[in-house]
Amino acid sequence: MPYNIEKMRNIGISAHIDSGKTTLSERILFFSNKIHAIHEVKGKDGVGATMDSMELERERGITIASAATNVTWREHAINVIDTPGHVDFTIEVERALRVLDGAILVLCSVGGVQSQSITVDRQLKRYKVPRLAFVNKCDRSGANPYRVAQQLRDKLGHNAVMVQIPIGLEDKLEGIVDLVTMKAVYFDGKNGEIIRETDIPANLMDEAQKKRDEMLDAVSMYSDELMESCLEGNVKTEQIMDAIRKGTLSLDLTPVFMGSAYKNKGIQKLLDAVVDYLPNPNDVENQALDLSDNETPVSIKCEDGKPMVALAFKLEDGQYGQLTYIRIYQGEIKKGIELTNTRSGKRFKVGRLIRMHASSMEDIDGAGPGDIVALFGIDCASGDTFTEKGLNYAMTSIFVPEPVISLAIKPSDKKSSDNMSKALNRFTKEDPTFRTFVDPESNETIIRGMGELHLDVYIERMRREYKVEIETGMPQVAYRETVTVAAKFDYTHKKQTGGSGQYGRVAGIMEPNTEADYEFVDNIKGGVIPIEYIPSCDKGFRACLGKGKIIGFPIVGVKMTIDDGQFHTVDSSDIAFQQAAIGAFWQAFEKAKPEILEPIMKVAIETPTEFQGSVLGSVNQRRGVIIATTEENNFSSVEAEVPLSEMFGYSTVLRSLTQGKAEFTMEFLKYSKVPSSIAEQLKKAQKEEKEKEAKKK
Repeated sequence: MPYNIEKMRNIGISAHIDSGKTTLSERILFFSNKIHAIHEVKGKDGVGATMDSMELERERGITIASAATNVTWREHAINVIDTPGHVDFTIEVERALRVLDGAILVLCSVGGVQSQSITVDRQLKRYKVPRLAFVNKCDRSGANPYRVAQQLRDKLGHNAVMVQIPIGLEDKLEGIVDLVTMKAVYFDGKNGEIIRETDIPANLMDEAQKKRDEMLDAVSMYSDELMESCLEGNVKTEQIMDAIRKGTLSLDLTPVFMGSAYKNKGIQKLLDAVVDYLPNPNDVENQALDLSDNETPVSIKCEDGKPMVALAFKLEDGQYGQLTYIRIYQGEIKKGIELTNTRSGKRFKVGRLIRMHASSMEDIDGAGPGDIVALFGIDCASGDTFTEKGLNYAMTSIFVPEPVISLAIKPSDKKSSDNMSKALNRFTKEDPTFRTFVDPESNETIIRGMGELHLDVYIERMRREYKVEIETGMPQVAYRETVTVAAKFDYTHKKQTGGSGQYGRVAGIMEPNTEADYEFVDNIKGGVIPIEYIPSCDKGFRACLGKGKIIGFPIVGVKMTIDDGQFHTVDSSDIAFQQAAIGAFWQAFEKAKPEILEPIMKVAIETPTEFQGSVLGSVNQRRGVIIATTEENNFSSVEAEVPLSEMFGYSTVLRSLTQGKAEFTMEFLKYSKVPSSIAEQLKKAQKEEKEKEAKKK
């Protein structure tokens, strides 16, 4: 197909777990003739969905890594990225949204706007991504798309406008009424591939007319021409579509579509909407930072003939080496051209250029602005910018949440040890929320991630993909230490051991800081500490933050102000003032009533109402605070704030309490003070650990 940027769409599919994202992706592939047979996510045929290409994804029936593909619909090239719904894999959603121009927000017609829908919507807003809402599963018992549209308005603050209404619901779902064209649309044939448009059934005419009037009222705000036509009673279909597109692109309007991906109803109309209402790369304003000019923002245009600028947004280690997914923002890329990685300054030549379809690939010779393609064998990190012809630009990076849970891992033999380091090297490069380090005291390898499932999946992948025999220790929570009252310090560092000695005196105040993890204030007057030694004091204070004195976790929320000191013309040095600052920090820390902080998780539980009492009891047992409970259609939603340390193994407990019918998601919310009884236990455990280490030595 000839390259035409106006006929290109980059879209993502985002939603809460089990809303039907991957099933929808499978139908999009089928109706656009990319695949010739439909397979289900938890398929009885053992094949699994095309976009869930990882063996683990097919077994568990969840999406773990976002998968990219491209399809053609009405002569438009559409790059589609299917993203995970589980909060543990939130980075996959973040990086997909960073490079997408539009999105389909999938909602379950029974569950409606769920906890993860809220998180995904927040991510869409962060990257200013226009979206369409697709109310899926209209064939399920309890389906109510009208309620879901209202929840979009109430819970997410969207200007949600229904552009379709269903013909029948639950097991009587037959098709949809298109309010733009005022036609009834049915999806006939074995797989719903034959579209039949007829007049609207008489029993639905009043409802359709009422909803069309509501729609016209909402969308005419975006078009004066449409408003005039409404007043004259002479509305054209093109005017409505033009107004919906304007409203969608300005992020002020969310058109609501509906259907059932599983029953093959409504998908072709959704694809039409992607083409008609979502932006092409030219409609989106992109900015880069000019590194040669103090990171001044520069507007980037999707034009040929300009130097190439692309962002590496996802890395994957395939059987042929590292695969780097890139989004081209400006210029074009061809085999053989030379590019520069602006972070590392390294230059490289483009060898293999490919277009991805889930796990399979197709070699191409070139790609233009706005396209999403992949390169082979490039040494880079996720979030790097590639440019040509000396451009020193960096695309704004991706928001990376901090990992909250740690686990000690140990290989059982030498071969496993080598393979484990290869696996960890690869996974940390691919996933910025997965971290690994060796604890200097216990000499154990620690992995950190976003949740139990996140770490569980990586351990399983090590076993399968790298044949690593591995033992895991207890999950460890990322505690923090802080101070609660202001404390003064006045510390002199003296050392005299032949030759020039070391001398430095630092005085000031340590205070609690709610604004930042660490702040340094220089209030030195009259040069009592020479200006060249001020950064040394800051460096000394910072050196203390990594490991606190209570249980050995990082210190946060401190403000260090220096207002007095002393130096010696011969013996003072950078090292002397660093040491003085370290001594001063610990002197004040002891007096500032230090406390332990623990991560608090925002937990959302969906359960049948009959089990609500047991679920609330289980949250209370875990020191949880219930924030809200709502009931609809015999289903209860419970929102709570629970310490992470109490959430280990909760999935098993919840399953047994609710006969496997409930599910929960959790994400990091804030750090909060640990109760004194728990703090004592943590201190005791730390003391025992130290004694054990001392005996070993």
